[in-house]
Order: sequence, then structure tokens, then C-alpha cells
Amino acid sequence: MGKTSAVRKFGKVLLYAVLAVIAFLWIYPFLWMVSASFKTQNEFFASGLKLIPESFRMDNFIRAWNNANFGVYFKNSIIVTVSVVVIVLLSTSLAGYVLGRYSFVGKSLLMKIFMASITIPLVFTVIPIYELLKNMGLSQSLVGLILAESGGGHVIFLMLFSSFYASLPKEMEEAATIDGANFVQTYGKVMFPLAKPIMVTVVIMQFIWTWNSFLLPLIITLNNPSLRTLAVGLYALRGENVVDWTGIAAGASIAILPVILVFVALQKYFVDGIAGAVKS
Repeated sequence: MGKTSAVRKFGKVLLYAVLAVIAFLWIYPFLWMVSASFKTQNEFFASGLKLIPESFRMDNFIRAWNNANFGVYFKNSIIVTVSVVVIVLLSTSLAGYVLGRYSFVGKSLLMKIFMASITIPLVFTVIPIYELLKNMGLSQSLVGLILAESGGGHVIFLMLFSSFYASLPKEMEEAATIDGANFVQTYGKVMFPLAKPIMVTVVIMQFIWTWNSFLLPLIITLNNPSLRTLAVGLYALRGENVVDWTGIAAGASIAILPVILVFVALQKYFVDGIAGAVKS
């Protein structure tokens, strides 16, 4: 028994060691990027894959924030991302509630259309979206970018909300109706608050997608650099002849910080939301 126990302990230690090595290799590029943001250009090329910089210099962050207009890009990203997250959260939650709780003619066909839309690549819709925004006079504005990013079926979120609402007992709505609540009150005061884990999942995933979105912001802000988001601003740091690698590393570190903070703050609810969706 003692020998078997020792073998099991050794197996666990070995497993944890292997997983730790894999985890380190997985996050090493991120750690190297953060390290590079504190280095000079000469040290960047001379130090190779060394993680610890000779000195922690803030020059790259100051240059990226002030000279490369990252302050403006950061503000634009915040405005666009928060607006898109709110629109997508409300629209998918309400649509998911209707799909999950009500039966109507054409529901099955509508669901199939939503599912089929997943197969359409974004690049196929860029030109129609741009032409639509152009006809609306919003092709070079943050409002147009917000509408473009928040459009689409968002099928994954629809399915999450739909499956969650479908799993709730009908007695909850019946009790609300008896108390005199209408459709909007039942949804807003009873059903919507119950979907908190799903809401957090949608917020995190949509926040990451919108914050890192590149193609639509690049096209919509092409003729107006003051509307660029951080993802497009990072690309703009590439010069024709000289590339500011340490500036790009500092900009990328700035850009990824809000995503990490949002995920860390909401990770508990995110795990609960995914687990609930799998169970339902």
C-alpha cells in the first residue's frame, strides 16, 4: 500500500510539473511582450528571449500614449466596446428570451437561418456593411463603427440565453402575471436578473471580441485616424522603413490590460455561466 501511495504521489507531482511547463510555454509570449515594452531598441534586439530587462524604462509607454495617440485610441476603444457590449447584451438576451419561452410560426426556420449564418465569413459582409453605413452617412464615425460591430446574429449568445430561459419553470412567469406584471416587467424584473451568469459570459466574450476587432475598425476609420481603436493604432505603429518594436510592445501591453482586468473581475461568473450552459 505504501509503495502504491508513493507511486501515485510521484505521478501527481510529475503531472503537475508537466502542466506547469506547458502553462509557462503558453504564457511565455505574453510575458516576453510585457518585458520588451520596458527595453530600449538596442536591448530589444540584443537580449533575445531574455525576460528580465536591464532596467524598467517607461519611455516606450509614454511615447506610445502621447506621440502615437494611444490616449485617443484608448478612449475610442472604450466608447465602442462598452456601447457594443450593452447593445449585444440587451438584444441577444431579449431575443433569446423569446426563442426560449415562446412558440410561434417559423421559429424552427428562424433558428436554422441563425445557425447557418455562422458559416458566413466576416470578409464577405464587410463591403455590404460599409455601403450600408455610407448610405446612412455613418461610414466615418464611431456611431457607424458601433452599429457595425453590434450587428449580426450573435448566434452563440442567442443559444446561451435561449437554452437558459427554456430551462426555467413556467410558474415564475405565471406568478408574475398573477401579480399584474406585463411582458416587459416580467422580462426585466424577473427573468433577466436570473440570467446573471449568462450575462457575464456574454459581456466577457463580446468585450474581448470587440476590443480586439481589427478589420471593421480599419475600414471604417481608414480616412479618419482620430477614430482609430487600439487594434488599428497598433498596426499604424509599423513604419514603411522602420518598425518601433518596443513601442508596439508597450502599446500591446496597454491594449491587453483592460481585457485581463475584466476577465479577472468576472471570471467566477464566467465559469458559472459556461457550466450552466453546458448543463442546460
